[in-house]
Amino acid sequence: MNYRKLGRTGLNVSEIGFGAWGIGAAQWIGAEDETSLRALRHARDVGINFFDTALAYGAGHSEKLIAQAFQNTAEVIIATKIPPKNSVWPARKGSRPRDVFPKAYVFSCVEESLRNLRREQLQLEQFHVWTDEWADDPEWLDTVHELKRSGKVQFLGISINDHQPSNSLKALETGLIDVVQVIFNLFDQSPTDKLFPFCREHQIGVIARVPFDEGSLTGRVRPDTKFPPGDFRNEYFKGDRKQEVWGRVQQVVNDTDTSVEQLPELALRFCLSDAAVATVIPGMRTVKHVDANARVSDAGTLAPALMDRLKRHRWVRNFYPE
Repeated sequence: MNYRKLGRTGLNVSEIGFGAWGIGAAQWIGAEDETSLRALRHARDVGINFFDTALAYGAGHSEKLIAQAFQNTAEVIIATKIPPKNSVWPARKGSRPRDVFPKAYVFSCVEESLRNLRREQLQLEQFHVWTDEWADDPEWLDTVHELKRSGKVQFLGISINDHQPSNSLKALETGLIDVVQVIFNLFDQSPTDKLFPFCREHQIGVIARVPFDEGSLTGRVRPDTKFPPGDFRNEYFKGDRKQEVWGRVQQVVNDTDTSVEQLPELALRFCLSDAAVATVIPGMRTVKHVDANARVSDAGTLAPALMDRLKRHRWVRNFYPE
């Protein structure tokens, strides 16, 4: 496992991090705690030291599993998130921070995560939704300053709204945000336009999430794929999206002389080949997932010529129509 600096935080994080949404067992169907605990511990054994979770993942269940897996949580770096008080994802235009992240609520969430994780300080706390309309709001700014002074949080981050990477630049310009988490994958390459250059210039850490496009870049989402009732992927891949995904996957495979089975490794290496990215956090629920993802770090970054070919597969989609 290779490690990179998480921006100006100085934290050395594993290139492959553990995305812990799936083990929360709320929106993903089929997670089992004992299997999740084995996966968490095995991840640390193979060199993964960065674990990304959130208070909203199973109402704190994901956080509690991480604490259970690591009796001394100081041995790992944990990032968590404050859910929006109004429970609206993504943040809507015109919403007010006093309704989404009021100060008392923010501090209560921090305290709850500290209890769940059995820690006295959170290394990285992130706002789980965001809109740059809030960046100059006096109440939000006051909350952030007080949070930093409290000593309860070491570093602050933003989990950027899905597919809206530039809707964070005003917040980053305040100098108060140390890390951003953003969707970045072979299909959604939009962070490379403005966000990544800004982060490189200002030493802001980047966590790349959804590297497999919720499964399409594993090659396992096909036109006849069925998801369990209640699984969020039924919405993500609704309509003719599964057919469209499968067609684009075939184009990538044909253009790169690779196979569908090799696609997950290619997808992760694509993310790690951008120098702005400190860590990429595929979701993991089993030891098998951990092994498959962790070994990609040793494969290194992709050759420039291959990256140029992959950049042609950028796919602009409108997930949130006005």
